[in-house]
Amino acid sequence: MGTTLKGKVALVTGGSRGIGAAIARRLAHEGASVALTYAASPAKAAEVVHAIEAAGGRAIALRADSADAEAVRSAVAQTVKIFGRLDVLVNNAGVAALAPIEQFSLEEFDRLMAVNVRGLFAATQESVRHMGEGGRIINIGSISSDGVHIPGMAVYAATKAAVAGLTRGWARELGPRGITVNNVQPGPVDTDMNPADGPLAAELKGQIPVQRYGKDDEIAGMVAYLAGPEGAFVTGAQLKIDGGITA
Repeated sequence: MGTTLKGKVALVTGGSRGIGAAIARRLAHEGASVALTYAASPAKAAEVVHAIEAAGGRAIALRADSADAEAVRSAVAQTVKIFGRLDVLVNNAGVAALAPIEQFSLEEFDRLMAVNVRGLFAATQESVRHMGEGGRIINIGSISSDGVHIPGMAVYAATKAAVAGLTRGWARELGPRGITVNNVQPGPVDTDMNPADGPLAAELKGQIPVQRYGKDDEIAGMVAYLAGPEGAFVTGAQLKIDGGITA
């Protein structure tokens, strides 16, 4: 176990699988007590908690659909009640959908906005009420906010562009309070949402200079850096981890 986050408490939204699970495990490895939220995967969330506890860490799983702002706020409150404080919020929960504009329903549009933007806003708004000097807000955005590489991704890209804008604005607003706010922007990462052998893989790999998908642990490493003492002077940043696809 590391010590860079010893005594700190972190909340990772959408932490039951993929990038979120890797982030939860890494922050715990660095010494943080970790709360993670999940919407529909209690067994997977329990697996992450068990893995953290088996390695000597502290973790809890909280059911909270990020489309439900009240559930998100409650998860923040429960984290503080159980662990006594909150130092790091990782806004990882997100959903994606691809479709041509004529086929993209308003219901799906609203769902993406609710989870990717409104839920992120609610989590951050509630978290900063409990954070003091040294607090960290780390958003998991996407390179799609700056360039759309596949047709049908416009709405998803719009939600991630909103995340980028919120990051910049909050960095200005919260900096004087000693709270940093950053946006980690992964490119294609091998997860359930976008597997390295999935239907988009062939097209995407051809655009990536390093000719492979990223790994969830690589994203978690950047998050751990931003959450730790060495990341204290980084705020308002849009940090791409994309194998050079946006180069």
